[in-house]
Amino acid sequence: MSFIHEIAFRTSPGVTEPAPPWFDAELVLALRNLADLSALDLYRPVGGTHDPYNKDEGPPLLIAVTEFRSRDALEAATPAVERKLAQFPAGIGATITAMERCFYPVDGETTAGPLRAPFSYVVRYHRPAEDEAAFVAHYVADHPRLEARFPGIRSIMCYFPLAAPVSQRVPCADYMLGNEVVFDCVEDFNTAMQSPVRHEMREHFHSFPKFSGAVTHFAMLRERLAG
Repeated sequence: MSFIHEIAFRTSPGVTEPAPPWFDAELVLALRNLADLSALDLYRPVGGTHDPYNKDEGPPLLIAVTEFRSRDALEAATPAVERKLAQFPAGIGATITAMERCFYPVDGETTAGPLRAPFSYVVRYHRPAEDEAAFVAHYVADHPRLEARFPGIRSIMCYFPLAAPVSQRVPCADYMLGNEVVFDCVEDFNTAMQSPVRHEMREHFHSFPKFSGAVTHFAMLRERLAG
């Protein structure tokens, strides 16, 4: 278990240049210097993936995830993150969402291992649901257990948004739940998506308590910069 900021960046319509010097120098430097930071990961979109049930388009330009061992440490770091986000270039928008992150073991393991493999399938469930607590409980009870059986899977995580917005200046994403499955490479992910487990998971999806929010699935490569 850990506590994270998910900082997701998107470009405005018509903007094609993501101002890489700002992202790769100023932003990374500021995040690396956060007090009590335990890890910093950058996620960038990657192509060549094949999920038979999802073909979501328009991934974030970049996701930065800052990890802390306690909620107090996360909240203490928030003002510094806000100050840096107030300076991002024109044409770029951002959300910052505070969440608790929980790891689940993969098949054959009794405990969850560390996050090491670089390919992530980043899934987010957006509000609303008729009964959000029932939705989350149903999902967590079975979905990670099914995902654990994917061939080649390396890590499984669920993300639980914190009850109160952590930032007063930068909007948060309207998530009710996040999920992430991790593989060594795109090829391993594609193999998993063609396995019987993927079809079982689709059947489980149809058993979810009723919700009307969007579900997004984005294939991304993760780079660990600290921790």
